[in-house]
Formats: sequence, C-alpha cells, structure tokens
Amino acid sequence: MSRVDTAWLRMDTEANLMMIVGVWFIRPGITVAALRERVEARLLQYARFRQRVVQDALGAAWEEDEDFDINRHVLQEILLPRRGQSRQAALQQRVAELAATPLDAAHPLWQFQLVEDYENGQSALIARIHHCIADGVALITVMLSITDGGKAPPRRKQQPRDDQDWLTDVLLRPISDMTIKAIHLAGDGVGKSVDVLANPPHPLDSSVDMARMGYQAVSDVAAFALMEDDSPTLLKGPPGTRKKVAWDDGLPLDAVKAVGKAMNASVNDVLLSCVAGAFGRYLSAQGENPSGKEIRVMVPVNLRPLEKAYQLGNRFGLVPLVLPIGIANPVERLYAVRQRMQELKGSFQPVLAFGLLSVAGLLIKPVQHAMLGIFAKKTTAVMTNVPGPAEALKFCGSTVERVMFWVPQSGDIGVGVSILTYAGNVQFGLITAEALVPEPQAIIDHFAPEFNKLLMLTLMLPWGEENEF
Repeated sequence: MSRVDTAWLRMDTEANLMMIVGVWFIRPGITVAALRERVEARLLQYARFRQRVVQDALGAAWEEDEDFDINRHVLQEILLPRRGQSRQAALQQRVAELAATPLDAAHPLWQFQLVEDYENGQSALIARIHHCIADGVALITVMLSITDGGKAPPRRKQQPRDDQDWLTDVLLRPISDMTIKAIHLAGDGVGKSVDVLANPPHPLDSSVDMARMGYQAVSDVAAFALMEDDSPTLLKGPPGTRKKVAWDDGLPLDAVKAVGKAMNASVNDVLLSCVAGAFGRYLSAQGENPSGKEIRVMVPVNLRPLEKAYQLGNRFGLVPLVLPIGIANPVERLYAVRQRMQELKGSFQPVLAFGLLSVAGLLIKPVQHAMLGIFAKKTTAVMTNVPGPAEALKFCGSTVERVMFWVPQSGDIGVGVSILTYAGNVQFGLITAEALVPEPQAIIDHFAPEFNKLLMLTLMLPWGEENEF
C-alpha cells in the first residue's frame, strides 16, 4: 500500500471514519440478486475490491481475501421508518448510522446495501468505500465502469506500485531540492488540476523562472506552518461519534452557469458563495452573529491525469479556502469568494499537502494523528466538488436518477460538504457531527435560497446582445 493510502487507512478515529459514503436512486427498482451479479461481473475486476488490508509496524499491504464472500459485501437493507417519519428521513438516519459504523477490517473495506423498494418503485443503493481504496475522482471512474455499457479497467498482469508515483518520490526529498526541481521533474505525471505548474507556457530555463517557482514553494510551506487556527463558531468543537446527513433537491446546472457568466465568475465560485451564505444564515438563525467572520475549509485538488484514475489509490492534495460567511450581500460575497479562488491559482499547496500525507504514512499512528490534527485545528469543514456524468446513467437496465455522496472528515472536524454535478443537476450533500449540528437540513435548506438571490439579481441586469447567455 502506498504511503498516502496508508495515511488514510490510519486516519480512522472513533469520531471520524475515513469512508466515502454515497447513495444512488434507481428507477425502476432493482433486486439484490441483480446487484450482486453486476458487482461480481464488473466491480471485482478491480483487484482492490477483492483484497483485504494487512497491517504491521512498518505499514500496510494488500492481499487477496481467501474468504471473500459477495453476500458479505452486498446486502439487502430493510428501511423501517418510525411512526410519523418519512421514507427520506428514515434513509437519512440509516445513512448517518452507516457513516459512523466501521467496516469489517478482516475483509475488503467496502459494502453495498440496497433498499429494494425505497419509494414509488425506486431503489436506494447505499455504498460505503474506505478512502484508502481510492479518492473521489477514481471512484467516479469505478462508478462509470459498473454501469450499463461501462468501460472495464485495463487488464494488467500486476497492479502498478503506487509508492513509485513521481509525486511521492519527489516530495520525500529535502524541501530545498523540491523548491527548484519538483514541478519541473514532474513531466506528464501531474494531473490537469496542476498541469499549468508542470507544463508552464514557457520553458523553465531561466534562473528568474526557477527563482519564482522556488519562492512560491517556500511561501506555501510557510503558509501551512503559520496558518492561524480557524475562528470559533458553533460549527467547531468536539464532534462526538454520532453523525447526521442531509441533502437537497439540487439546482439546475444551466442556471448556475448563466449566473456565473453574467457575474463574470466560475460555476465553482457561484456554488461556493452559496455554501458560505448558507452557513452564515444558519449561524444567524442559531443566535450567533456571523458578521465579519470567515471559516476555513479544506478543498481537495486532483493530482493525476484522469485517464489513470482506474489505478485507484489517492492522488490529490488539499488547499485551504477561506469562506466569507459574514458577508450578507450575495454579490459582494461572490466576488470575495472569486478573489480567494484566484489567490489559490498557481499555489504549490496541493502538492505540499500530498507530500505531508506521504510522510504521515511512514509514521506510527499516534505521531500521524498529532501531525494531521494540525489541519483540524485550522479548519471548520472539508468540502469537495466533483464533476459527474452529463447524462443519467443506466444500471441493470434501470435509470440512476440521482447520485449523492458524503466526504469523510479527519481529526476533530465535524462538517463535510459535498457538491456533485450529475445529469444537468448540482446536488448538495452535508454530513455533520450531531453534537455540533443536530439538524444539517437546516443548513442545506439555505443553499437554494442563496442561489435564488444571485439568480434574481442576474435577471435584473441590463439585457442586450452583449449580455446574452
């Protein structure tokens, strides 16, 4: 197992398990028998899903599970709502319980649970996959491969050794060496998210370019080390062991694009501004004045070419993004978010974060937890934005109508925000520590109103040929 994947494996705590949890809504509903057949035919082509983890003092390794049983990993889930409880509320409760329930470490670290008859002839498929198997971008590739007509992973005699990845090797060198050579040596190994760093418009032949890159890297190292702890709010504190999840009905992607174009901002800027506004309104409703406050969220950045996502494992870095939750004016808040996103462009911080995780994977668990706890003290939430398929997928002859997922939080972080674009819709998901946010739906319910404010202002702009979108 690579050093980075080992770090994710060891990051499990009682408060936060490093599982990616997702739900598919499938219509018409499917059976557990059909699901097992599809999993055996497609998912098990990925060796990782047949392997269990073996740990020792030096690290962890993958080995074939000689006692593998598909019935242990693909189960039927019976949803029993309490009196007066809706089916959606019952499903949210069950997903939250599963998010706080460890997977069986004696077998491969994944499990599917199918509610065959969820609602109005629809099935709900709950998936749990440990983060040490793969990151979100890789799991999108897995998702695509098991759908109808999905592309199987390339056949290999031997799984590529993740610990020989260029990024790990380069970043374990001394920082002084990395500042001059790391990105230049990367070649084609870096993903699209940092491709401009690996392949700048002009060759890095001059000492001026080299010095500029070295200065940027050193500045980013200092930024990590000197970053202030996150501002105290109701969203921070001891998380406890109980979880809550929530989701919304989603936003039309075309409308989000239209607002972004009219406001001269990206789709990501618009969505992050809505998240900041929703947090601010929630805190205000709880009696906490958010004026002038900001919270820091850790945002994953992909560090590998998408065509290599089938190799699984974790290949992403983290950047700290400050959300201006205290700005009530939606336009002012949008431009503040855009400015912060601009400041992160060209940063080496995703690469450095990957290097820190690589180092953490070499350490004994207590030291690793202490090291990674630094992130938690400086952060309120983990947030990820994953682009999914533009068209609805087919699965076992049925349509996957909606897809949702929830990101894990490390250390004492108690809030996770997930944004997924799927089939022309933008879906928000939220997972929280019950001790901090007992009703995350109260935050989720503010996302659409915050977007509608921007949409209304967009519609009020002057119309003409130059404003058409």
